[in-house]
Amino acid sequence: MCGIVGLVAKSNVNQALYDALTVLQHRGQDAAGMVTCDAGRFFLRKDNGLVKDVFRTRHMQRLVGNMGIGHIRYPTAGSSSSAEAQPFYVNSPYGIVLAHNGNLTNTQELVKDVYREDLRHVNTNSDSEVLLNIFAHELQEKKQLKPTAQDVFDAVKRVHKRIKGGYAVIAMLAGYGVVGFRDPNGIRPAVFGKRTTEKGDEYMIASESVALDALDFELVRDIEPGEAVFIDVDGNLHTQQCAENPKLTPCIFEHVYFARPDSIIDKISVYKARLKMGSRLAEKILRERPDHDIDVVIPIPDTSRSSAVELANRLGVKYREGFMKNRYIGRTFIMPGQQQRKKSVKQKLNALDLEFRGKNVLLVDDSIVRGTTCEQIIEMAREAGANKVYFASAAPEVRYPNVYGIDMPAKEELIAHDRTVEQIEKAIGADWLIYQDLDDLIDATCDGADVKYDFDCSVFNGEYVTGDIDNAYLENLQAMRNDANKIQNIENSIIDLHNDEEIE
Repeated sequence: MCGIVGLVAKSNVNQALYDALTVLQHRGQDAAGMVTCDAGRFFLRKDNGLVKDVFRTRHMQRLVGNMGIGHIRYPTAGSSSSAEAQPFYVNSPYGIVLAHNGNLTNTQELVKDVYREDLRHVNTNSDSEVLLNIFAHELQEKKQLKPTAQDVFDAVKRVHKRIKGGYAVIAMLAGYGVVGFRDPNGIRPAVFGKRTTEKGDEYMIASESVALDALDFELVRDIEPGEAVFIDVDGNLHTQQCAENPKLTPCIFEHVYFARPDSIIDKISVYKARLKMGSRLAEKILRERPDHDIDVVIPIPDTSRSSAVELANRLGVKYREGFMKNRYIGRTFIMPGQQQRKKSVKQKLNALDLEFRGKNVLLVDDSIVRGTTCEQIIEMAREAGANKVYFASAAPEVRYPNVYGIDMPAKEELIAHDRTVEQIEKAIGADWLIYQDLDDLIDATCDGADVKYDFDCSVFNGEYVTGDIDNAYLENLQAMRNDANKIQNIENSIIDLHNDEEIE
């Protein structure tokens, strides 16, 4: 999962982009990058690390211009090397830089098409670079010296026809403007907002509305599935639907885990959705365990707090903060490599004996993926003196890999794969375990919304909304996502392509 931001303003945008990336830091800690544009020239800084570490004063002083885009990343397709940091750049046509959140599901085919048909070179393992080259090719096919908004929209239309998967994209054309667009299923989120100044209107595009809030931009709306939003260099807004059959099927895991609770995604308050998740989960506990002996509800910080508070209220049980978090340790889900995840858990959390000793404790987490973290946390609770340790997940069992931009492990590494709830319960060492039902999760997320969305729930039910995922694809994905072999994905395709004797 990544965070993207684009800005067209009336003054230098470097500080505003920095602030927006900092607000979106929860979406990735692997790398950060920023490109600004001044008088038709790009100025770039990107590297591995957190936003605060990548951008120093000397870098910010060189990032001049009233227009720019930024990106924060954790690795999905590709490796975690600095070569994969975004935005990516191509010089033709016009000069284009691009930042991307999501994952393309037909990348291997696209790499070959880009080389054989578009005559373009892909230099990294990133599907984002592939996407950039396809967008650049389609824009170049217009053969216009000065592109119009309609030229940009026509190129996006062709991009939608060529690529598959989940994606939210922001690109900047040197001297012309910034464009943002979203996949035809709206799997990955993107919003845009407006700020009126004495010099005129300014526009921002971002992954989450919280980035707009932090910079006093008014949320205009979500970018619709398949839609493109183009802000020209003078600050004029242009929008157009660029997909033939758009349908909103957003990723429900944004509401479960990734998004900040103060964000609004597809008109849904993430905070309210998480409160409702806790309420629905409490109702299930009351149905299945009406005589429960829970003394205290304790969240596993941070994303489960909203659900845990409402769950405790509904059960009529005390809510307590039982784990103190070291703020200087990164989020374990985002850290690449299982060994690093294992090592970081006890560095990240410390149990307060006072809240555990002699009590029957219900631990609440937003979800369970590998199970490694919750197993260690349950051990910590017992070491702190808990009498019994129960565990509740605000999401259903994660049984299938994600193919749309969340770097979940291969299915064999998912603790719920081919296991019953009772078997998972035993594996993590809980006295009992309860999961949210999928229907309840969907209802909780939609509660208060105008319509009931058809979410992408593929990690829970194995139903992939793009319709192009089969067992062969998942087997190939498993091979690429194995922690020991993750680097070998698109790179192998490039090597094979250049060694292919059948190329005409």
